[in-house]
Amino acid sequence: MPPTQDASIAADPAPAPGKVLRCGECGASIVLGAYRSAVCPYCASPSVVERPAAPDLPNPVFALPFTVSKDRAVADVGRWQRRMRLFHRSFSKATIDEIKGVYLPAYLYSSVVESRYQARIGENYTETETYTTTENGKTVTRTRTVTRTEWRDLAGEHAAYATDLVVTASRGLPNAELEHIEPFDLRALRRYDPALVSGWLVEEPSLRLDECTKMARVEAQRQEGERLSAFMPGDKFMDLSFSMTVRDESIDPILVPVWVLAVRPDPAQPAVRVVANGQTAEVWGPEKVSAGKIILFIVAIVAFIAVLALIATHGRAP
Repeated sequence: MPPTQDASIAADPAPAPGKVLRCGECGASIVLGAYRSAVCPYCASPSVVERPAAPDLPNPVFALPFTVSKDRAVADVGRWQRRMRLFHRSFSKATIDEIKGVYLPAYLYSSVVESRYQARIGENYTETETYTTTENGKTVTRTRTVTRTEWRDLAGEHAAYATDLVVTASRGLPNAELEHIEPFDLRALRRYDPALVSGWLVEEPSLRLDECTKMARVEAQRQEGERLSAFMPGDKFMDLSFSMTVRDESIDPILVPVWVLAVRPDPAQPAVRVVANGQTAEVWGPEKVSAGKIILFIVAIVAFIAVLALIATHGRAP
């Protein structure tokens, strides 16, 4: 007899690992695993499971709705795929229709940053110098205007707000990949409501709060470095360094909309992924060159040139 499937996975005592959602329409029980939403495979009813908040698994406070439809995401990823013909071969046979919309767990971070900096500031000035040169076999004296730089040391303090920094709370989508499709329009933030995400995949946080806070502080430090670079007086500067402290930190769990197309051409290798911003349709994917495609492309060009040369040679023959 074929193995039977247990249709009562959602038994109240001793449930299977992961959360279990009982469909409100047909009563089927669905194991959610890393997600907090599902579409029932039996009646297509969208559902969202609610669970008590935990220190490292907080409920979202805000969510950004999807504004990019699946059709547009498929079209934009398709255009990206065509531009990347000579790049990662994993997507050459990808079915773009398999793209999925996911509400990605993230944190929205704000703080006051205070820094002490030091740098070398350069002020340009011009002066006229005299020089000799040879013209028509004779030595002549000429003048010219040259630009020189006077350098001086500068040190001081700077304070600013680090606001609206978004960092991933998912181990599945690293922060570096999320940054490629930012920014999100945070003016569209809405207070989280299960009805807002019903019918979509909604991932649970898989990174701890302290890990996400550390990432956000790194972003705040990079942002402060950019501000200080723009703040420096003079015509040029060098050797800028600073130390930074943060206070009045605020970090709220949010959900951001992301379209994801994952391809695993080799079961032994990690999945290759293309992501798109669910608000702006900004697309990012790996740009690893496929050596085989490059070689074939070069061979094709060489063959085409050889054919043209052969035609030209026969055309000149008597």
